[in-house]
Amino acid sequence: MERTLVDEQLFELLRRGDRAALGRAITLVESDRAIDAPIARALIERCLPDSGNSMRVGITGIPGVGKSTLIDALGLELINAGHRVAVLAIDPSSARNGGSILGDKTRMEHLAQASAAFIRPTPTGGTLGGVARRTQETIVLCEAAGYDRILIETVGVGQSELDVDRMTDLNVLLLIAGAGDELQGIKRGIMEAADLIAFTKADGDATARIELARRELKNALTLLPPRDSGRHPDVLLTSAITGDGIAELRDQIEALHQEDVRTGRAAQRRHEQNLFWMHRSMETALLSALRNDARVSAALPELERAVRAGLKSPFQAAAELLDLFRTGGAPPP
Repeated sequence: MERTLVDEQLFELLRRGDRAALGRAITLVESDRAIDAPIARALIERCLPDSGNSMRVGITGIPGVGKSTLIDALGLELINAGHRVAVLAIDPSSARNGGSILGDKTRMEHLAQASAAFIRPTPTGGTLGGVARRTQETIVLCEAAGYDRILIETVGVGQSELDVDRMTDLNVLLLIAGAGDELQGIKRGIMEAADLIAFTKADGDATARIELARRELKNALTLLPPRDSGRHPDVLLTSAITGDGIAELRDQIEALHQEDVRTGRAAQRRHEQNLFWMHRSMETALLSALRNDARVSAALPELERAVRAGLKSPFQAAAELLDLFRTGGAPPP
C-alpha cells in the first residue's frame, strides 16, 4: 500500500512537469530489480494517455562530430520558439564493467540551465542500436511530463544505430567535412535513415571546403533510394559556435514534421514503431526468462565447459539449452 501511495505521488508530480520526479521515474523504469518491474509497467500505462504528442528527433553521427554542442544550440532555438525540450543523451557502456562516463550534460551547459529543458544522460547498458535499453519508455515519461520536443542523441557507432529510426519521427545525421563521411557514409545504412544531414563546425576558414562537400554529397544522395516519405535528405551547414544554420535546421525539422503530420505519415510511422517495440519487448523478456531459468542455469556451466573444450559445438549447446527451457527435460548427454 505504501509503495502504491508513493507511486501515485510520483505520477502526479511527473504530470506537473517536476524534473526531479521525472528523473526518479526514469530511474525506476531503467531498474533491473524484479520488484521494480511491475511498478514501472504500471507507471508507463498511466502515462500513455498523456504521451504521443511530441516531435521525436534522433541526432546521430560519429563520435567527435559535435552532437552535444549542436543539441545545446538547437535545444535553445526550440525553447525560444515556445517548446519544452527533453534530451536523452545515450552514452556507450564499458564492455568490461558496464560503466559509462555520462558526460553529455556537461557539454550542454546552456541548455542545462534552461527551466524548459530536461537532460537525461543514460548508458546503453550494452544494448546494440545506438540507444539505451529503456529509451522508448523514457520517451513516454518525458511526453507525459509535458515535453513536446524530444531529442535523442545516439552513441555514434555507425550502422548499428538504426534502432533510433524505430523510435523517432525524424533523424538528423551530423557529418564533419574531410572525415570521409560525406561520400563513404553512403555505403552505410545510417545514411539511408537520415531525413536531414547537417555538416557541423562550418565556420571560419573551413566554410568554403564544407560548402564543396555539401554540394558533392547532395549530388551523391540522388543515387540512394528515397526515404519512405519519398524525400531525399537536404544537406545543411551549421556552426553551434557562431549559431549559423541552427535556426534553419530547426525550421527544416519543424517543416518536415508538419508535412508528415498532414499526410498521415507520422501517425503511420508511430503505429509501425509500436509493433516493432512489442516484438522487441517479447524477445527481451524471453531472453531474460531463459537466463533466469533455474534448469538452464544448472545446465549452463557443464555445457560451457564442453564448448570450451571443443566437445560440443556452440550451436548444439544452445539448442540443448533451448530444449531444456521449453520442455523442462534433462539435456541429452
